[in-house]
Amino acid sequence: MRSHRAAPGFTLLEVLVALAITAITLAAGSRAAGALIHNAERRDTVMLAQWCAENALIQVRLMGTLPPITTTQSQCEQAGRLFRVELVSSATVNPSLRRVDARVLDNGALILSLTTLVGRF
Repeated sequence: MRSHRAAPGFTLLEVLVALAITAITLAAGSRAAGALIHNAERRDTVMLAQWCAENALIQVRLMGTLPPITTTQSQCEQAGRLFRVELVSSATVNPSLRRVDARVLDNGALILSLTTLVGRF
């Protein structure tokens, strides 16, 4: 009797297992790349929002007078993106100081908030 030997190569099951491992690895890599892209976009948004907040607070300081206790809103464009800046000026224990909060929003969502004190002198 002749012995029947299998041809050298891989079985269908071995190929399917290798494909499954490759698919899982590629999916994990794709998800990690997506997370990196999202974090880079978020970092850019926060940086642009910080520029808007700092510009608004510097503008208040350059007025040279004690800001009134009020809330104002303005628009700020940075790198082609439009942000809304809310300046909230409130009283402090010291009547010669005002607390000024700059809140930067993008599509209604708070991106960043910076606070400073502005003096009368």
